[in-house]
Amino acid sequence: MIERQQLVDYLDQLLDSGRIKDYCPNGLQVEGKAQIQTVVTGVTASMALLEQAAALNADAILVHHGYFWKNEAPMVVGMKKRRLQLLLAHDINLLGYHLPLDVHPTLGNNAQLAQILHLETATPVLGVEPLGVLQQGELAKATPLTDIAALLAEQLQRDLLVEDVGIGAVTKLAWCSGGGQGYIEQAAAAGAQLFISGEVSEQTIHCARELGIHFIAAGHHATERYGVKALGEHLATELGLTVHFVDIANPA
Repeated sequence: MIERQQLVDYLDQLLDSGRIKDYCPNGLQVEGKAQIQTVVTGVTASMALLEQAAALNADAILVHHGYFWKNEAPMVVGMKKRRLQLLLAHDINLLGYHLPLDVHPTLGNNAQLAQILHLETATPVLGVEPLGVLQQGELAKATPLTDIAALLAEQLQRDLLVEDVGIGAVTKLAWCSGGGQGYIEQAAAAGAQLFISGEVSEQTIHCARELGIHFIAAGHHATERYGVKALGEHLATELGLTVHFVDIANPA
């Protein structure tokens, strides 16, 4: 068991959250019990995740997508009211870490995606902030795009959107988990032959074709499952907490 503030301080230091300008508050978002033993981790603090956390008698929920995003309506009504009501009724802490969890060099979403791709080395693309949000790496040998896509689809257990621009096999690739499709130009400028992200926009495909870089959209949720899962496993090992990863299926 750990004091709430001790856990927040530990996570803030581990993820170096203070250095990153983000679109939401990182750290404790909703205060609950002062003592924490059981933690539920998940990608997004949806009602379905909250309900499962309550059923597991969780003291805290740790997510990648929490609440209180920049420019969202501040009123506590409707869906927001129901979510907060459940948390407060069960005295459950909500902790959220967004960009700090994307960029962590070992536990982050991008680092975990590198492991899924069986990349031995991954380095940040310099000049893209926060450092680590866009990663690059090289394969041991030139690999057909179809083989990379097949590995990714098998590991993530989902269908992919694959845009083959006809440049052949891949040696160097870049990636950004989640909604990182806007980094395709920086990926191409870094020399990548393939860019992988979670989402796709209409203009992303035109960029891929005109820049001559293969593109794969592998799902926002699917590419961001693994950072918060790894973070929870770390807390269980290092702090002795009871941690349950709950994956709420999402096709997006």
